[in-house]
Amino acid sequence: MFEKILIANRGEIALRVLRACRELGIRTVAVHSVADTEAKYVKLADESVCIGPAASALSYLNVPAIISAAEVTDAEAIHPGYGFLSENADFAERVEQSGFAFIGPRAETIRLMGDKVSAKDAMKAAGVPCVPGSDGALPEDPKEIVKIARTVGYPVIIKAAGGGGGRGMRVVHTEAALLNAVATTRAEAQAAFGNPVVYMEKFLEHPRHVEIQVLADEHGNAVYLGERDCSMQRRHQKVIEEAPAPGIDRKAIAKVGERCAEACRKIGYRGAGTFEFLFENGEFYFIEMNTRVQVEHPVTELITGIDIVQAQIRIAANEKLWFNQKDITFRGHSIECRINAEDPFKFTPCPGKITNWHTPGGPGIRVDSHVYNGYTIPPHYDSMIGKLIAYGDTREQAIRRMRIALSEMVVEGIKTNVPLHQELMLDARFIEGGTSIHYLEHKLADRNEVKKS
Repeated sequence: MFEKILIANRGEIALRVLRACRELGIRTVAVHSVADTEAKYVKLADESVCIGPAASALSYLNVPAIISAAEVTDAEAIHPGYGFLSENADFAERVEQSGFAFIGPRAETIRLMGDKVSAKDAMKAAGVPCVPGSDGALPEDPKEIVKIARTVGYPVIIKAAGGGGGRGMRVVHTEAALLNAVATTRAEAQAAFGNPVVYMEKFLEHPRHVEIQVLADEHGNAVYLGERDCSMQRRHQKVIEEAPAPGIDRKAIAKVGERCAEACRKIGYRGAGTFEFLFENGEFYFIEMNTRVQVEHPVTELITGIDIVQAQIRIAANEKLWFNQKDITFRGHSIECRINAEDPFKFTPCPGKITNWHTPGGPGIRVDSHVYNGYTIPPHYDSMIGKLIAYGDTREQAIRRMRIALSEMVVEGIKTNVPLHQELMLDARFIEGGTSIHYLEHKLADRNEVKKS
């Protein structure tokens, strides 16, 4: 096992990794920007190193500074968390070339799964169901593009091979708009990702977003830890996640889960990962794989009892998985609300000083947050300041506990999206379960129409 790990991230995930390390008896190094000097995880870490000014490009994305920090502190491994450099294959390669262990997949695996075209090809070869679409990248010939779209059937969606996070995609409803959409997406993809390659998929009208969590070690062992429903989204950004996904047949989950585990074995995957699917009319369609820990990993931890972050560390230390698929049991239901420093309905960021911070408690309640009373939220980063997670024996109990927890949560000095979550926990369609990825957008649009009238 490692003696010292450097945490190359910030916010709640930096604190989450730090706590996992402390439980394993591992010393920690927190790297931070000037803006995060007073962060809780910086104070709690055994050592800390300032790696640059507030701007991410000069700090949390500054590879030489992170490597140097690992060298001067004699760290043995680097945990990238999520976001920033967590899915950057060049960073993973540089970490290992510099003599440190990268707590995540190998660089070549990140490259394979980071390119949406090669990822889809790999999943098809592994028997993982994919969305109907182009066979790889779209050709240059306009006539061929039109022919592919006619075969797939409208509406279609054009996606950047190097895209992610809801960026680099465009829905096309008619043939007349097709070629212009392809050209525009290619130009945007080149500008945003340095890769103009795009591909085409059938655009599903009312899908849910369901993902499968996997763990795989260096010794050919791989398991799936069930699924999460992340359909409550706004602009492709998740707002609420839950596990298990309500209303989906367990045999169907087991079937797709086994295929995901087998895919991990075939591509030689290492560490924690998530296969993301669209689910519609009883069918799963692979869209991408995230080669890192997910924001929403706590809901899976609560229904399985498995610490996913500790598993990442143990796998990176070359340990074998200490359980197999039949050892995994799923109990109860868990729901996570992302708590953001933003206007609850306009969604404008709201950085600033927190003058009063009180988190809820009670049976089945977990709060993952780096925030404290008097903490000043910097304006330079993502607006998420924490995650509120509720667990219950049933989904109904988890919802009731979440309602109570939200009512007890106090955040003063800034605006948060807690009022939105309170509204959603009383929403009839959410309570019923199984909303599509478009539900929240439509609900918010209807709210705005009512206000205008």
